[in-house]
Parts: sequence; C-alpha cells; structure tokens
Amino acid sequence: MNCNEAVPLIAAHADGEVDRMGSHSIATHLAACAECRVKYDAVLALRARLHDEVPHYVAPPALRARIAAIPTGTPGANHDAPRMPQRWRWLAAGALGGCVATLMAWMLGVALLQWKGGEDLAADAVAAHSRATLGHHLIEIASADQHTVKPWLSARLDYSPPVRDLGSEGFPLLGGRLDYLDGRPVAVLVYGYRQHTIDVFVRPGPSRASSSALRSLRGFNVARATGGGMDWLAVSDVNVDVLDRFVQQISEDPAAPVR
Repeated sequence: MNCNEAVPLIAAHADGEVDRMGSHSIATHLAACAECRVKYDAVLALRARLHDEVPHYVAPPALRARIAAIPTGTPGANHDAPRMPQRWRWLAAGALGGCVATLMAWMLGVALLQWKGGEDLAADAVAAHSRATLGHHLIEIASADQHTVKPWLSARLDYSPPVRDLGSEGFPLLGGRLDYLDGRPVAVLVYGYRQHTIDVFVRPGPSRASSSALRSLRGFNVARATGGGMDWLAVSDVNVDVLDRFVQQISEDPAAPVR
C-alpha cells in the first residue's frame, strides 16, 4: 500500500472501520511511512480532544418526565385513531429537543476547539520564536531582497509564500528561515522594527481577508490576519498597536498599495 492508497483510509482505520486485511495493510504502511503516521496521530489526537473537551448532553429530567406521562389510552372509548397523531407529536417534540441539544453541543464544541486551536497556535509560535532567538537561529537566509528570500523558501516548501518589502514603512526585511507550526513546516519571514525583530509565520490559509484578536504570551505579543490566500501570524515584543498595524499591512494582497 502506498501513500495515495493509505491517506483516504487513515480516519476510517483510526475508527476501526476497515476490514482486517485492509487494517493490516495500513498498519504496515504507517509503520514505515513517517508522513502518514503523523496524519494518523493527528486523527487520534483530534478524536481524544473531541472526547475530552466537547460537552456531552443528555435529555433533561423534565423532558423525560413529559415523555413518560404520555397517556396510553382512555377507558371506555376507542381513541386509537386520534391518539396516534398526538403521541407522535409528543415523540417528535422530544426528538426535536434532542436534536437541538445535539446541534448546540456540536456548535459549542467546534467553537471551543477553534478557540483552543488558536491559543495553541499562538503558544507554538511564541515558543518557536523564543527557541530561534535563544539558539541564534533566527535567520537562515539573510537578505533584504524579497527576490532572494522568496525563492529560497519556495524551494524548501510545498507552497510559495509572498514576501513583501516594507522597509519604507519602517519594517525592513532581514531574511527568513524554515520552522514548524502545528506540526508542519512553515515559512518564517523576519522583519526589523527599530531595535526589535518580528517573526511572521506564513502558511496557506483562507482567501477571504480577516483578522483575529491580539494576544500576549510570555511577554510577547501575537497578532494574526489572513489575506492573499495566506495565514499570517506575527510574534514580537514590539508594542501591540505597532504589531497590529504591521500584520494588517503585510497580509494585504502584494499587488495592492501599502497604506
């Protein structure tokens, strides 16, 4: 079994939905393929988070009591025909209530996981920035020329990150490096601002421009925005307002004029 055959079955294999022979083939492939093993471990981790973090709801006692109180018949009269629709209405109401509770739990769970994911991503970015700074590994390709930094990064990734020159705005390009974010290789652009450095983690993201709330972790500020088909996550010890202005500028379409 090769990667193209294994990848579509990884989630089913994690849930035990693959037959014995197929499961054996996938397990053999996962033991030899580190890339597919990472995908498999990510599925297991997501399933564990859903189990631990998503709220579970049961029908409230009042609803159970209402269902139990549904009349089963009236002595001395034959009400079978009219009684069936009313009974089904009670059951339908109970089922609808359960569906609404399930839907609310799912929406709350998705929101919780997205919030947790954003928090985890910001923490990973701050840790990577600190690790690179302390290890004197902040820049692997030192250049102020975007046409030098961009090809160097593109040759080492499966995507081509936009590289903008914002020197005229007070944010000169210092270079770039490769790092890891959310378990995957990512391009990091390094900019300067006075005596500070700004790490910008760039990876493919939503094409629709948006921005996320600023965060402060371990003395660093983190700002995030999407634009130009990329997700931009900036980490630095510069002022919050400066970092927010910077990440909004760099996430704009490269063809658009800088504000």
